[in-house]
Amino acid sequence: MEENKTDVCEIQCVDESKVLHLKPKMKEADGVAKIFKALADDTRAKIIYALALEDELCVCDVANIIGSTIANASHHLRLLRTMGLAKYRKEGKLVYYSLDDDHVRHLILTGVAHAQEHENN
Repeated sequence: MEENKTDVCEIQCVDESKVLHLKPKMKEADGVAKIFKALADDTRAKIIYALALEDELCVCDVANIIGSTIANASHHLRLLRTMGLAKYRKEGKLVYYSLDDDHVRHLILTGVAHAQEHENN
């Protein structure tokens, strides 16, 4: 494969003030990749989207919405809980899941809107 060098600086030029300002802030991004890794799976993204549209869903509802088995839905919901993106509560023999906070809701809704924009172009 031939390298495309038109998208790389041809000389080295560092803006010291920008580097000094931004470099210390990079620690703030630690842990963000974990969130996007969870969202990178289609099944988990669909689950998160469903939970963003409906405040709370039981495992059986999630399984039916995404067209999977209860075991598979439960597995993904457990992963989302472990990753800190979802929380659950038990009511009798039913387990209900919801998003952990509005940041997760905002991320998935923004992602869906972005995907729809690119689909329509």
